[in-house]
Amino acid sequence: MNLAPLLGDHTAEVAVIGGGITGLSTALHLAEMGVGVTLIEAGDIPTGASGRNVGLVNAGLWIPPDDILEALGEEIGERANAVLGGAPAEVFALIERHGIDCQATRTGSLHLAHNGKGEQELVRRAEQWLRRGAPVELLEDDACRERVGTRRIRRALLDHRAGTLNPTAYTRGLARAAQEAGARLHTHSAATAVAREGDAWRVMTGNGSIKAQRLVLATNAYTEDRWNEVRHHFFPGHFFQVASRPLPADLAGDILPERQGAWDTRLVLSSMRRDADGRLILGSLGRGDGRPMSYLRCWANRIQRHYFPQLGRVEWECTWTGRVAFTPDHTLRLFEVAPGVLGVSGYNGRGVTTGTVVGKGLARYLATGDDASLPMPIRSPRPIRAKSLRSSSYESGFTLYHTGQCLRVLS
Repeated sequence: MNLAPLLGDHTAEVAVIGGGITGLSTALHLAEMGVGVTLIEAGDIPTGASGRNVGLVNAGLWIPPDDILEALGEEIGERANAVLGGAPAEVFALIERHGIDCQATRTGSLHLAHNGKGEQELVRRAEQWLRRGAPVELLEDDACRERVGTRRIRRALLDHRAGTLNPTAYTRGLARAAQEAGARLHTHSAATAVAREGDAWRVMTGNGSIKAQRLVLATNAYTEDRWNEVRHHFFPGHFFQVASRPLPADLAGDILPERQGAWDTRLVLSSMRRDADGRLILGSLGRGDGRPMSYLRCWANRIQRHYFPQLGRVEWECTWTGRVAFTPDHTLRLFEVAPGVLGVSGYNGRGVTTGTVVGKGLARYLATGDDASLPMPIRSPRPIRAKSLRSSSYESGFTLYHTGQCLRVLS
């Protein structure tokens, strides 16, 4: 989605930097409340992870709900569980309200136990969500195999709140809805600096500027500029995906037949889903960009033949990589970096749902001062230390793991 760049000097009540799901959700909800908002994006919409993620509409954070309480404390932790547990419903409501054509499914998601330890982990997660009234279901044996389409898995956790979508189409749909609501959007307009100007802020770009009372830094994992304080509150990682050519219906019909998205309990997980065109899309943590296609095909063949040998030889058509903003405790961060400047980071791989509800919550907070729609209060966390070391350690571990899979050292 290529919009006009920002030219000349402009004013707004709120300026949003970053045209991904978080920034667009913020702009959309602000505009719907009658707040004047201008959003700028350095590239197209989408450029970053909002168009490159797995497309899972998942509930909650990456870690189980009891672990969230340990990380955030009981009161804030349960608030995060409640807000993010309801996040898929928020996404699907937006899709329906604005008629966003993004190939959405609402048949749940499947967390697959790849071994005995994984089965115990799913039992623990199921118990914790059921205690909170969530519609989750532990599938076993034949019921599990029918939903997944593999005999390699005998237990899976089905979360009925969840689903899938095409992330690129969803992000573009949010942009169109925001424009129709009155938000001003500009692409190819990278913010080059932010400066205090009286009681307001001025955001500079290469060919213009925005003067606004409040700013939202919605750059997350793609934060690179030294002036942007968000860069101190995550360490970057990556997630790659490999997509097949459309599979014949007679071969692929029993693989994820209800088109749930799925991922396994491996230390370095594998994700899998079938898109609306019948492609099998596999993914995992780590960089795919810069690696030989032969390496990625080797990995994809290994995972496909492990889980879905009935497909025989699969032809892999394309690959892409997106960035992930990690935090040490696997929870997101909401903060005010300066008076009137809000930032968010650390979705840890849950960008579709978290970005959507955080954007809505930020809009409500900016318009009314009420932060109840946010997963947690806006705080002042300490910067993350040893970011480069954390990132390189993660990437080295992912690479070793995938190499082990390709060499059949790991199953």
